[in-house]
Amino acid sequence: MEKRKLGKSNLEVSAIGLGCMGMSYGYGPAAEKKQMISLIRTAFEKGITFFDTAEVYGPFTNEELVGEALEPIRNQVVIATKFGFDTKNFPGLNSKPENIKRVVEESLKRLRTDVIDLLYQHRVDPEVPIEDVAGAVKDLIKEGKVRHFGLSEAGVNNIRRAHAVQPVTALQSEYSLWWREPEAEIIPTLEELGIGFVPFSPLGKGFLTGKIDESTEFDKTKKKKTVPRFSRENRKENQLLVDLINTKKKKK
Repeated sequence: MEKRKLGKSNLEVSAIGLGCMGMSYGYGPAAEKKQMISLIRTAFEKGITFFDTAEVYGPFTNEELVGEALEPIRNQVVIATKFGFDTKNFPGLNSKPENIKRVVEESLKRLRTDVIDLLYQHRVDPEVPIEDVAGAVKDLIKEGKVRHFGLSEAGVNNIRRAHAVQPVTALQSEYSLWWREPEAEIIPTLEELGIGFVPFSPLGKGFLTGKIDESTEFDKTKKKKTVPRFSRENRKENQLLVDLINTKKKKK
């Protein structure tokens, strides 16, 4: 497995990371815990050292799963988690500094660690200046509870403002052949500032694998049911992209 450093930081991660959300949230009923622990540890054996979770996944249960699975190999892996949603009023947001610090204390316990390698703001909170958010994370870094600051789904203006207070190590956003919006402004800004880019859903939330088509029926608990690109009509239109990819693969 190749390794990469995120931006200009010293945070080195495997080129492929494992997003753990779907093991307990978002893609149907939670999977069996022992099986998922085995999956996470097998991923590590295959060379993956970058594991992603969040307070809101579950909520809470995904951090507990990741913490238990990685505890025996904690010093050999990078754990990324996130704050920013109001778990008592989901999908409300709460990035008030006092809440960030409370969430981090609880996440540390669930993750069975004394430091979070990469702490993302899960979504920008319009009620809290991004400078205050960055300042709170800066305090946590000084206290040794967090190593690196990240943003998720943030725009150029917020990236710049946050970075001016506390250097941002990584931005996480959706990016694939199906969703290339970051190429316009986000990626050039990250390159300018020396910030790493961590794409999520690189296979188009599974659509680019060819295993989803217009006839696929989604479990009512799956998040795909709320994504416009996954409406039956749009899947039919977007199938053209999957067909093109398959044609290119066959030519090789």
